[in-house]
Amino acid sequence: MSVKSVGLSDELHGYLLRFGVREPEILARLREETGRLPQRDMQIAPEQGSFMALLVELLQPRRCLEVGTFTGYSSLAVALALPDDGRVVCCDVSEEWTDIARRYWTEAGVQDLCELRLAPAIHTLDDLLAQGQRATFDFAFLDADKENYPGYYEQILELLRPGGLLLVDNVFWNGEVARPDVDEPAVRAVRALNQRIAADERVTVAMIPLADGLTLARKRG
Repeated sequence: MSVKSVGLSDELHGYLLRFGVREPEILARLREETGRLPQRDMQIAPEQGSFMALLVELLQPRRCLEVGTFTGYSSLAVALALPDDGRVVCCDVSEEWTDIARRYWTEAGVQDLCELRLAPAIHTLDDLLAQGQRATFDFAFLDADKENYPGYYEQILELLRPGGLLLVDNVFWNGEVARPDVDEPAVRAVRALNQRIAADERVTVAMIPLADGLTLARKRG
């Protein structure tokens, strides 16, 4: 028994992957391909993808939003769990990385469920708001450039319907958010957002020690 979350040794993490994650073969291949890239650390962990897919199965969202797509692991995990009439709007700036995502979306047969918007996400989110899509999204995942996290949060919250769920990735930032001696722009931005969400009465919040820290914020009615 423990009164706090346990840390994961390599041995315990291996146990988690063996008995706690059902990773589809296509996601495993995407993870392996991405693992050969210099930017491989930007990919979410398989246990996080499994958790997100379970949330999607539970919530049955129709309109999903992803800010930061990279090579597509998270969007593919979500799309595979969506109902037939579900859609994911994917925001990213890299054609090179999202070309990999598109290839796997097509192979998995979910390419029609994933709408890619290649532009700075802050502009894409503004465009969605300008197009009258305020309070129309059911589910959102934020995993993009950390310096813009506080701004993305406000935009996404406007786009979410009451009862909609936002997942924010990397809220631990490799443990550096809890180290007062670290004062880098990305760390400051993540700290600022963590503090904002903790005090934000517009949402119900839970920060969980999954992968690099994941915050769940449900927009209140």
